[in-house]
Amino acid sequence: MTKNTSLYNYSQLGPDTIVNAIDSLGYISDRRVLALNSYENRVYQVGIEDELPLIAKFYRPARWTDEMIREEHQFTLELAEADLPIVAPMTIDNETIFNFEGYRFSLYRRFGGYAPELDNSDHLLQLGRILAQLHNIGETKSFIERPAISIEDFVTKPIKYILENNFIPMDLETAYTTLTDDLIPRINSCFEKAGTYKSLRLHGDCHQGNILTRDDKFYIVDFDDSRTGPAVQDIWMFLSGDRQYMTARLNDFMEGYTEFRDFSARELHLVEALRTLRLIHYAAWLAQRWEDPAFPIAFPFFNSQHYWEDHILSLREQAALMQEEPLVWYG
Repeated sequence: MTKNTSLYNYSQLGPDTIVNAIDSLGYISDRRVLALNSYENRVYQVGIEDELPLIAKFYRPARWTDEMIREEHQFTLELAEADLPIVAPMTIDNETIFNFEGYRFSLYRRFGGYAPELDNSDHLLQLGRILAQLHNIGETKSFIERPAISIEDFVTKPIKYILENNFIPMDLETAYTTLTDDLIPRINSCFEKAGTYKSLRLHGDCHQGNILTRDDKFYIVDFDDSRTGPAVQDIWMFLSGDRQYMTARLNDFMEGYTEFRDFSARELHLVEALRTLRLIHYAAWLAQRWEDPAFPIAFPFFNSQHYWEDHILSLREQAALMQEEPLVWYG
């Protein structure tokens, strides 16, 4: 997690560059460009003359290699070819990743919808069915270039980055270091309790915001964080709230999931560990991107005394939750 200013260089990516990139692929833009809600990459809706608008995704420099992006695209195309409701990139001349003036980008058909209701049993049932089929395809091949979910990448390196770059206020540094030193063995213990799990290609960031509902159907978008890992990584983000509520939601989801795929209940030992990984990694992600001018505007709450106090409190809660018994699945 070394700081690299090239990561933040979107300074030349203005409307003219965006339109010219689209035109370079044979489209004729009407020059209407609308920035969409995305920060890791830059995503725009671009109007096309006499056609529906397209979505252009410009990749953050130096984050993923071309080979890693192509693996993600190939995975989504496999899923789409199996008639799963996936929003996959457009293929032009057998290619899905394009270059223009040093920027890599991909194109998508515009697709609208609204987020599912995670307290709706029927919505969770349908999501379970889709994710099970996604995982069935995910295990048929392996990623070669894309990394796996690991404690090193999601905990050890992020903590080191935050501390070495002096993001933690001095009066909180001891509390943070003591706590994170305690969290790592607790996370390891959760993984030990889960035992050997089947590792497969995943969506990786399967939260409510990456699922769209339209015409009573669900569609999964944005595989940018796709990695290898346990199936429960694509499940736990649907579970929040108190234990009773999460148990009910888990069982709604699993009713649909197990129609198409078996699930090892031992993976439920990983739910709070994976939630902890995400909390730590997210804080470091914001820290790494803080030199990108878009981030202080979009995340004004970050890097304040209050933010780090709340972050430490959340991690303390996670330390306690990882000591509890896993959620109960009645399947």
